[in-house]
Amino acid sequence: MSEFQEKVVFVTGAASGIGHAQATAFLEAGSFVFGVDIQTDFGDLSRQTNFYPFTGDLSQQMVCQEAVATCQRHFGSIDILLNTAGILDGYKTVEETDIDLWQKIFATNVTSMFVLTKEILPQMVQRATGTIINMASVASFVGGGGGIAYTSAKHAVAGFTKQLALDYAEKGLHINGIAPGAIQTPMNAADFEGDGAMAKWVADETPVKRWAQPEEVAAVTLFLASEHSRYMQGTILPVDGGWLLK
Repeated sequence: MSEFQEKVVFVTGAASGIGHAQATAFLEAGSFVFGVDIQTDFGDLSRQTNFYPFTGDLSQQMVCQEAVATCQRHFGSIDILLNTAGILDGYKTVEETDIDLWQKIFATNVTSMFVLTKEILPQMVQRATGTIINMASVASFVGGGGGIAYTSAKHAVAGFTKQLALDYAEKGLHINGIAPGAIQTPMNAADFEGDGAMAKWVADETPVKRWAQPEEVAAVTLFLASEHSRYMQGTILPVDGGWLLK
């Protein structure tokens, strides 16, 4: 029997890309999965009896709170929180970034993590167990993975993850992050448009010379959520094909 059997997993960004792959992986492992996304179409996930879809904009605090409350009413206490939802900024420089875009990127990519974690954390602390995995990025370590807002936000995600782990490791919580590189998802669809020159350039710049698929990140998520990685705390684990080696 899987160690994730009947565990309650809360996944953001579950309608597509990495979040969708994570939700699928935990469903296959026997978990109950509560998926949140601003999109309404969760695809094949909606046909799974152990999946509950919730549509809402996580940049809004009240939506985050409503999502957590709904999950708790439907499935009970949350065992695993996957803060995966995020948006890009079009690789804009500081001169090209207005305050509205800056705030939107931070609200979606950072503040939603803070609000959801703050809502779910108390029950984990009370039970002295729980896993949180935050979606960082290679842009959490270096420039070039996004524009000024995205890179700044992903650096903040790394800091949030490390401090959270430091504060709550002794209370029984298991907290880490994942830093994907070039993952072929709808969020990166623009790189493949036209002649796909941008996608080819990214692959060529990646030491393994290819893009990864979301399922590869989902597999790493299963490991980080498992007992096998229990001694890892506050780690931001790159899944980047060697991008950060350069």
